[in-house]
Formats: sequence, structure tokens, C-alpha cells
Amino acid sequence: MRLDPSILRAYDIRGIVGQTLSADDAEAIGRAFGTVVRKAGGRSVCVGYDGRLHSPALEAALVDGLTGAGARAIRVGLGPTPMLYFAVKRFEADAGVMVSGSHNPPDHNGFKFLTSSGPFHGEDIVELGRIVARGAFESGRGTREDRSVFDAYVERIALDYDGERPLEVAWDAGNGSAGEAMRMLCARLPGTHVLLNEEIDGTFPSHHPDPTVEDNLRQLIDAVTARGCELGIAFDGDGDRIGVVDGVGRILWGDQILMLLARDVLARHPGATVIADVKASQSLFDEIARLGGVPMMWSTGHSLIKARMAETGALLAGEMSGHIFIADRYFGYDDAIYAAVRLLGFLSRSGQTLAEIRDRLPAAIATPELRFRCDGSRKFAAVEEIRGRLREEGAEMSEVDGVRVRTGDGWWLLRASNTEEALVARCEAADEDGLDRLKASLRRQLDESGVDAPDM
Repeated sequence: MRLDPSILRAYDIRGIVGQTLSADDAEAIGRAFGTVVRKAGGRSVCVGYDGRLHSPALEAALVDGLTGAGARAIRVGLGPTPMLYFAVKRFEADAGVMVSGSHNPPDHNGFKFLTSSGPFHGEDIVELGRIVARGAFESGRGTREDRSVFDAYVERIALDYDGERPLEVAWDAGNGSAGEAMRMLCARLPGTHVLLNEEIDGTFPSHHPDPTVEDNLRQLIDAVTARGCELGIAFDGDGDRIGVVDGVGRILWGDQILMLLARDVLARHPGATVIADVKASQSLFDEIARLGGVPMMWSTGHSLIKARMAETGALLAGEMSGHIFIADRYFGYDDAIYAAVRLLGFLSRSGQTLAEIRDRLPAAIATPELRFRCDGSRKFAAVEEIRGRLREEGAEMSEVDGVRVRTGDGWWLLRASNTEEALVARCEAADEDGLDRLKASLRRQLDESGVDAPDM
């Protein structure tokens, strides 16, 4: 058999159930991943699943495939993706697979992978497709066992709360798989906690579970302002991305959340490295340096960030998408629930409200993340053409992921999406006139490469 090539993504496998992804595919993927684990000398694989309606069936088929390859499947059950990561650590497993559609629509689902040696992405995902196509599976009589890690996971997160004053907080799980863990955690924390959409429901009846989209935070903002909460916290569909709003309803984006956590981590570890993706504000990198840390710009993508953290020993990292990675007292993977606890501890000890801190954050004017369609065969080539012209012009730029061009006005970014047939752009300046000049520069480069410029 062959997997639909569209489901093999840069960081995971993701498709539409009943169209590009089926239970038969899940079993074949399990056989392929079990084969990879066995050939690497491993055997044990932790498996978890999220709250989507088809996740239990896909999980069962996946386990059939793993055991058919002779692997030992440790089934940790329903929960957020970081709980699966925690299980791999706790049980010292050789690998892990999470059945999850993340923040995608209800009819989507997929698989996230990791091994004890680190992230599993890129060419690793492509190789799974090749193994399935060749039918080159290991065979054996594997085993399966149910081992809950849920209570231990929540207790471990609660252990690192170090606040001094109780806070009033609104929480929104978006009916995603973080809901029950969120509820159990809040019962262990001091203060007053208002819970929204904590019931796990794979139809996502209240709103789409993506906290990077302003409309999806409207219910949380209304709850915060109506109840007089100091802040609100939201999670995506599988609990590995965080959204935050302050007490007056303003959204803090991923780089701003990271800026606050950097203050906490660098106070404990002066000189530590902090990584952020290329879409983050320049003010974040400047603030990390001001605090005595070592700022590092890196490629967008949670697997790429985790790999870079392991290489550099960085204690903190984050993306504009809300993935936050903390290796200070924790494991260094993206766990939004843990990030929330560390943020609450920082705020509780700061002597200020989140709104007061937000008022003092460096100000800049930026476009939102701009995504516009560009064929997969063209998107990387267009970025390479633009990179070549900029080099000839002597532009000051970073080439870590696409091109990020710095001028006297600020910076603009253009990169190819690793998960969509799209280009991604962003501009940031100190004022509106500067932002207009940056947009014009970006638009000129796109025009020269024959790419339709987005509405900015």
C-alpha cells in the first residue's frame, strides 16, 4: 500500500480522516514506526491519543501495527501531547507516538513521533512512507499494556509552581485534550480559577482550538473582563501551544510570553541561551541580551527548536505559534500547561499585574503573520531567488529560515511554509511610515519573482 503523500509533513503525519487518512493507514504507520524503532535497537513505544472522535480507533490500529512489528506498546490513554512526552521520559521508553490532529478542524487527525534520542521529523517522516510503500516491515509478536501516567503528569507540573500571592485566572481548554489535566491542575493551585470548555469534546462546539487566532480567544477575553481576572490562559487542541490575555483583554503573543519567561529563567541562570524562531520580534532578542542572556534566532518548527535546544543546552525557547519549551527544572519539550504554571509563578512573585507588565513591554508596530498561497514546487525557489538578489544588494539579513532582512526601519521576513503550499511573511517597524517602507521592499522582491503579493 501507499500513504497519501499529502499526509507526510515536515514535523508529523496529518490528514483528513476518511479521505487521506484511514485506520488501515494508521496500522501501516505503526508497523513502519515499529520497524524503525526495532532496527535502532529499541522496542518500547508509548502511545497516547487526543479527544477527537476518531482518535481511539486510530490509536487501536496504530498499536496493532506496532505490535505486528514486534514492538512493546505502552498505552497511556487520553490526554494532551506533552503527557505522552512525559510518559516516554517516565517509563524510559525508546520512542513515543501521539495520535492527534493538534489545532486542526475536527475531521483532521494525525501522528506526532519522538524517539529517546530526540525529535523525529523531516527525512524521518519521509522514510516511514517509503517503508510502507515497500512493505519492508519488521515482524514479531509484540506486547501491549495499559499504564496511566495522567496523575503523575499533573502532579509533576504542579510541583514547580512557586508563586507567592494567589491569582484569579480564567482558563480555556477549547474542549481539547488538555481539559481534564487543566481541571486537575487548577484544583492544586492557590487562587481563584474560572474554567471554560474543560470538557473534552472532539467536535469543538465552542470555538476552534487554536489560541493564535484572535477570534478563538474572544470567549476567554469576555470571561477575564467580566470576572475581573488578572489574566486568561488558553490551550490548543492537544495542549502543546499556549495563548495568554491580560486583565484588560489584550493578547500577549508568543514572543511576548517568552519575554516574560526569559526574565524568570535568566534571573536564575545568568548567561543562559534563549532561542526564538525567526518570526519573533527584534525586541525579544534585544531584551534577552539586556537581561544578560544569549539570544539565538532559529528556524520555525517545534521539532527543529527542540533539536537546537539539545545541541546548544538552551534552557528556554519559543515560537510565535505559542510553542514554549522550558528546560529549566523541566524536560525541554513544548508543554503549554507547564508553561502556564511557570508564567503564573513569575507573575505571582513579580509584585505587578500582567497588564502593568504588558504596559512596559517594548513597543513596535508589526503586521500579523501573512500567509499566501504558493505552489510547493515554487515556494522554496522563490525564496532562493530573493535571497540571491538580496546578497547582491548587500542586505543585512539572517538566512536561518528563509530571509529576515534588517534595515533602519526594522525588519521583514519571508520564508516557505514547511506544512502548507504557502509563503509566510511578516514586517516590524518602530512606526507606521517605517512599516510602509518595509512592506514596499518586501512587495518589490515578491513582484520581481513573479509572486502575487499579499494584502498587507
